[in-house]
Amino acid sequence: MSITRRNPVPSDIEIAQEARIKPIVQVAEDYGICDECIDHFGKYKAKVRLEFLRQNADAPKRAKYIDVTAISPTPLGEGKTTTTVGLTQGLGRIGKKAIAAIRQPSMGPTFGIKGGAAGGGYSQIVPMEDFNLHLTGDIHAVAAAHNLCATALDARMYHEGRWSDAFFEKQGMTKLDFDPYQVLWRRVVDMNDRPLRDVILGVGGVENGPLRQSGFDIAVASEVMAILALSKDLKDLRERMGRIIVAIDKKGKAITTEDLGVAGAMTILLKDAIKPNILQTLEEQLAFVHAGPFANIAHGNSSVIADLIATKIGDYVITESGFGADMGFEKFVDIKCRTSGIYPDAVVLVATVRALKMHGGGPKVTPGKSLADVYVKEDVELLKKGLANLTAHLGIVRKFGVPAVVAINAFPTDTEAEWAAIKEASIKAGAVDAVVTKNWAEGGDGAVELAEAVVRAADKPSDVKPFYPLDLSIKEKIERIAREVYGADHVSYSAEADKAIGKFGELGYDRLPICMAKTQYSLSHDPALKGAPKGFIFPIADVRLAAGAGFIYPLSGEINTMPGLSSKPGYIGMDIDTDTGRIIGLS
Repeated sequence: MSITRRNPVPSDIEIAQEARIKPIVQVAEDYGICDECIDHFGKYKAKVRLEFLRQNADAPKRAKYIDVTAISPTPLGEGKTTTTVGLTQGLGRIGKKAIAAIRQPSMGPTFGIKGGAAGGGYSQIVPMEDFNLHLTGDIHAVAAAHNLCATALDARMYHEGRWSDAFFEKQGMTKLDFDPYQVLWRRVVDMNDRPLRDVILGVGGVENGPLRQSGFDIAVASEVMAILALSKDLKDLRERMGRIIVAIDKKGKAITTEDLGVAGAMTILLKDAIKPNILQTLEEQLAFVHAGPFANIAHGNSSVIADLIATKIGDYVITESGFGADMGFEKFVDIKCRTSGIYPDAVVLVATVRALKMHGGGPKVTPGKSLADVYVKEDVELLKKGLANLTAHLGIVRKFGVPAVVAINAFPTDTEAEWAAIKEASIKAGAVDAVVTKNWAEGGDGAVELAEAVVRAADKPSDVKPFYPLDLSIKEKIERIAREVYGADHVSYSAEADKAIGKFGELGYDRLPICMAKTQYSLSHDPALKGAPKGFIFPIADVRLAAGAGFIYPLSGEINTMPGLSSKPGYIGMDIDTDTGRIIGLS
């Protein structure tokens, strides 16, 4: 182990900075990745070259593939990444060569309310500061590629408004004839920046470009990020980049990045970003940290290419899908696994006493504010009222034919009686096992029981398959997910959504999978509906197309692609020791 555990448990950053981190080249070599196959970013992080995957293309899938998901969370999160890392460590404790594979976090939430995403306590990925900040620059590359497309689009519109068809023909080009009211591509920045949600471009005169309304999204909501996560190699990345639709022309036809002539340049900016990053757990297991699409907007899973490599070199690969089983896990199977061809052998469903009490009717949980007494004192009856949410999520996993283990992420204020109620409900709902995990305080030792349960579950037969066939219509796919995963009675569509669905059918995109954009805080579209709501109408306000990523994403409820900062953001209290260079206050 690279660190000595202390009690009481120090802050995450203290633990990470106390760790004696092994050089990444040694960790990689322990898993059969030689020094010639990695590009170093300092001593403790690296990228795996794509040549490694090509050289091992014929090697069979070796690892058991485990996805970690959760019940509907509180705004504080329920420790899914901590459980992912802890399970990886626990498997190491019982002699298994395990690998973690997770997303890179956006710096917007890191400096906002959520803090970092490297896990917590003695189950972290290190170096924690690098993980949570720039890492190797992939998100910056995504933003640069995205914004290059935006500038290319506005420049083309500007010049088409000034010059004749003959002028463009002399340059070997034709006018794309943009419909100025159907320009779909916005700009991105990797920060929570509320005032940029809606902006007017071209203010100040004709020389500043066409005057039009647009806006910014957070970088990890970019289709470019979703593409990076789903691409299997550089060729696949280049083809997907060329399929991005940026606008509609005046005849109703799609204008792509290929039409704009910018797809190749965008791919150039991603030529290093496509190589998966490797770091390590506090107990020196290999950890792939690659790509970071949001789960309530995009598909919410780490990269396909990292998993393709990891499943060839480990005994167990532990990946994590964003938010609950209704969100990241459904998209994990229906989008990511459908793309990679690798399906899970078992699922770990993370639950907490706190979240179940909230679903039972407990007071609102607000980041930055103290928890109400019911969350820190025993209240088995309140918890039992919220178990419907756990049962519903286990039901979702069962619909996909995957064996599930419930991981009860332990908090110091929990009681044995509360854990016993969760265990009983989990087994009754079809879980293979339900285990209390204490890896936050105990590292891998606190997840050994979970690791043993996962090994048993992964050895069981499974019949995993996507939830719907792609040849269903767009509405049939939406309605199957809404009714059978979320529990809706039926689906309603706005006029805009109906129009978009019809248009996508005309353009030939009706056979793509669905990537639903909705709240993560409820099984429904409404974050106020806790537990396991039934009989509600699931409203589709709009439907959008990510042709490069290869999915259609309907929007339900209030979905914002650019978060804002709270009155007391996370960056308050962060600083740097100017004598040592150590970061202070990052959580």
